Amino acid sequence: MKTSTIKGVSFGLTSGIITTLGMMVGLNFSTGSKLVVLGGILTIAIADAFSDALGIHVSEEAEGRHSHQEIWLATLATFLSKLGFALTFVIPVLVFRLPTAVMVSLVWGLLVLGVISYLMGKDQEVKTYKVVMEHLSIALLVIVITYFVGSWIAKYFN
Repeated sequence: MKTSTIKGVSFGLTSGIITTLGMMVGLNFSTGSKLVVLGGILTIAIADAFSDALGIHVSEEAEGRHSHQEIWLATLATFLSKLGFALTFVIPVLVFRLPTAVMVSLVWGLLVLGVISYLMGKDQEVKTYKVVMEHLSIALLVIVITYFVGSWIAKYFN
């Protein structure tokens, strides 16, 4: 797979996991509404996928060392991976009660992030556990912060 495609997919998946999980946790604890969480997932899947794809596109152009094709491959890979993966979080919300759906989504997202991180570490020939722990720690930090923000919003604005 071309470097530009790998860059786009890894960025899209990572961003899709962390952004969607953070949003789901925050909205769950602020509203407890399945409809709101579902709307948030769909909004993130579409709007943030376009935003991240444009961000990668501009970043690749700014480097000035990528061909037109490489730039568009990274853009498309980012968009499709972010959109596609973010949409996988819809399934637990449709199938389970919201608290269970959030837990299932957390396990699913962190599992995939762990696998991506492991493969990245292996590819770069570094200690894989360090890469996995670093990436999972950042994701967990986002999740904890959004939990507290959601709880704060529920307390002061409900």
